[in-house]
Amino acid sequence: MWINNIHTIFVLLPFLRLKFLKVELLEELIENHKKFSKMVVKPCAEVKGEVTVSGSKNSALPLLASALLVEELILENFPLLLDTLYALKILKILGKDIELNPTLKRVRIYGEIKRIKVPYELSSRFRGSILFLGGLLGAGGKAVISHPGGCAIGARPIDQHLKFLSHLGANLTLKGGYINASLPKEVKNSNFVFDVVTVTGTENALLTLAGLEGEFTLENVALEPEVFDLLDFLRKLGIKILTHGRTLKISVPPKGGLKRRLTHRVIPDRIEAGTFLVLGSLLGNPLKVSGLNTDHLGVLLEKLEEAGVTLKILTPTEVEVFRSLPPKGLFIETAPYPGFPTDMQAQFMAMLSVARGSSVIVEKIFENRFQHALELVRMGANIKIKGNTAVIEGVKKLVGAPVKATDLRASASLVIAGLIAEGQTEISEIYHLLRGYEDMDKKLTFLGCHAELI
Repeated sequence: MWINNIHTIFVLLPFLRLKFLKVELLEELIENHKKFSKMVVKPCAEVKGEVTVSGSKNSALPLLASALLVEELILENFPLLLDTLYALKILKILGKDIELNPTLKRVRIYGEIKRIKVPYELSSRFRGSILFLGGLLGAGGKAVISHPGGCAIGARPIDQHLKFLSHLGANLTLKGGYINASLPKEVKNSNFVFDVVTVTGTENALLTLAGLEGEFTLENVALEPEVFDLLDFLRKLGIKILTHGRTLKISVPPKGGLKRRLTHRVIPDRIEAGTFLVLGSLLGNPLKVSGLNTDHLGVLLEKLEEAGVTLKILTPTEVEVFRSLPPKGLFIETAPYPGFPTDMQAQFMAMLSVARGSSVIVEKIFENRFQHALELVRMGANIKIKGNTAVIEGVKKLVGAPVKATDLRASASLVIAGLIAEGQTEISEIYHLLRGYEDMDKKLTFLGCHAELI
């Protein structure tokens, strides 16, 4: 009996520790991510084996904001990244309790909201913080938040978010750098058309409407898989949502008609999946990328095949990719989903730097998203930028050099370039990578490459 009790204690110890050290664990994980400033990457002859894709950052963030709508939310397949850890810290500041199990990739968020202000110190760290505007409004009708931070890839205005709220009749004021928002007792308008397609704008509107009663229509909405993951969650909550093209018909039941406790699994990160597929196209011998969703990767798989890369779709969650050196040149134009994602153009630019012939990338989403091109040029790439167009002439090889990660996806492109270059590459400002890629260094090491955080 005594031995059995001891065994039980050791089995339960990690969970007991999480129960009593919730805040400490969260802070420890944040500090562990923040302590690294560089990544050293050395040439990799091949990547062979299997890599598993983590949960989607861009799906987890709106789901974390939606935790404000319920008494308890359990998220599975939860990615441990700087952005998601900062979001958990915001929830903690707002009054929620957090239980995090890094081993199981599971987080439990519960308790009541005690505050409605998201401090600048956290909202300025990542773009997804703006989603707490919708989460707080949906939960209680009031929110105070500063302008979000994130990657310096363009203006990224939140005018559509505020225009939607004004359309509802919300009271909006700007004071001391903070947006103060409160919803009216009665909504003025139930139909809204976005001027441009915006992912976080669509998500914020959905989170806000979840706290209102009645019938609503949103037009010209974003169709990204991450938006549909939020739609699936809201349907579980009890909200009826019909989709027709870029139009959503939303029916919210009266107060008390929504579920208060939910469990939801975060979808796979399609951008991480695409990043490893690009790496496999250069070094795979072969590389199996598992845990993905092929339905989310249509245009990426098409472009890789157009470049001459050999792909084998083993199952809807597994793709095997073989290296194709050199790949063929491509023409790429970024566009809202289901078009080519802006979040993948940097990784493709690294691949096309060593492709046969010329390639052209036209960036139609953000006006300042070619900063990584200058860093690739430092490694020997032949890239010329004119406005929103990059022309890439393939070279035989890249050469390792000290470079700087200018944004999240730029950091991934430099890692890829470093792995195929001659000599060592040292990437500074690596916190960008840690904001959006979970255990990238460990996954690359497992595949036989040298990628060390320092």
